[in-house]
Amino acid sequence: MGLFITFEGIEGCGKTTQINLLAEFLSESNFPFITTREPGGSSIGKRIRGILLDTENKEITSKAELLLYAADRTQHVETVISPALKEGKTILCDRFYDATTAYQGKGRGLDRKLIEDLNEIASGGLKPDLTFLIDCPVEIGIERAVKRSNSESPEEMRFEKEALTFHQKVRAGYMEIAEAEQHRIVIINGNRQVEKVHEEIVKIFLDKTNDNKESIKGKQA
Repeated sequence: MGLFITFEGIEGCGKTTQINLLAEFLSESNFPFITTREPGGSSIGKRIRGILLDTENKEITSKAELLLYAADRTQHVETVISPALKEGKTILCDRFYDATTAYQGKGRGLDRKLIEDLNEIASGGLKPDLTFLIDCPVEIGIERAVKRSNSESPEEMRFEKEALTFHQKVRAGYMEIAEAEQHRIVIINGNRQVEKVHEEIVKIFLDKTNDNKESIKGKQA
């Protein structure tokens, strides 16, 4: 089995940039890996992503939004993530169920137990081996995200257009999750030079890889 690594954070935190940099490192180091994302990591998921992020879809209710993310995750895990892990590949995933807990739970105020149950069902019990939570001040992240989306994907700005208070709640939600799962989640200061952030992530990744190898050796002994 490969490693399942997720990247989380508020809009504009820099996680996608860091995924791409880590992917370059893995490619140069001959690590077998894939990069993927939520929503939209599968062919069907891409259609769901279009619904979820389209600025025209203002009428989506919070619960419908939650269920669409769950549907996307179910398809993603069953058709992309699990098969790749069985092939021994490392997965670099841009968001996973922590995002649902932070955005739909803390941000939208939906029932936490409902979200936890849906996350368990949608993921099939699959949990990330390591999660990088890229953190930065909300104001900085949103400014970056709006600039990026305006130039790259202006049609996918439904969340960028949420009130600042919503994004502050999301960030608070991420911090609560990180506090509760310190064994899995590493908070990375994303308000630094991109290369400095990358260097820290590579070091943590290599440490985790070595720990994983030692665990496998121990089971075989």
